[in-house]
Amino acid sequence: MIQLSPPPYVEKFKYKDCRQVNDIGGRVYITPDGHTVPSVTTILSATKDMTHLNEWKKRVGEENAKQITKSAAGVGTAMHGNLERFLAGLERQPGKNMVHVKANQMADVIIANGISKIDEFWAMEQSLYFPELYSGTTDLVGVFEGEPAIMDHKQTLKPKKEEWVEDYYIQLAAYATAHNEIYGTDIKRGVIFMCSQDLKYQQFDLTPENFSKWQDKWLDRVDTYYKSFS
Repeated sequence: MIQLSPPPYVEKFKYKDCRQVNDIGGRVYITPDGHTVPSVTTILSATKDMTHLNEWKKRVGEENAKQITKSAAGVGTAMHGNLERFLAGLERQPGKNMVHVKANQMADVIIANGISKIDEFWAMEQSLYFPELYSGTTDLVGVFEGEPAIMDHKQTLKPKKEEWVEDYYIQLAAYATAHNEIYGTDIKRGVIFMCSQDLKYQQFDLTPENFSKWQDKWLDRVDTYYKSFS
């Protein structure tokens, strides 16, 4: 287990928390202004082209697909927990079962290649919202390589191709747009730190140069989502 130190925590803003509630139509949040809004992931899931996912399920079989998804979710949860402890300056729990051992190895990769480049972080597992439209929770907000940024860490069974991760860029743009609206920032940078289960690191960068493109795609998805109820 690597021994790097976590980036410093800086209380840049007094963040407002949203309350997550269960809903039959997907994850929803109650925002500080009292509105109930869908999560970013709920909107993305409802407006996603499911062709490739359905083809994969058909190829591997429905039951096998469920098992693969469940196993990946377990590794992802354990990896997130390990990274959160690292960022909070707490002792990391190596664990003994295969899931936790793998998750901790993957966390090491993300710490060494991604989190080590964070200058400071302002919030972790922070709920963000755009009034009356949407909410969600991002892994990190802070400064990455000198620029204010939204950051998420993700796991994958195997390395992903650029064309497979469009929704990651859209998700980063959604959180940045919400943060800018509520806290008066101008965040146009986002980073996905990703590690595959064979310990390959990938990084997907939302940059100021392409921010408007992905923000427009996000707003189109929001529009499509709400039009489906009209």
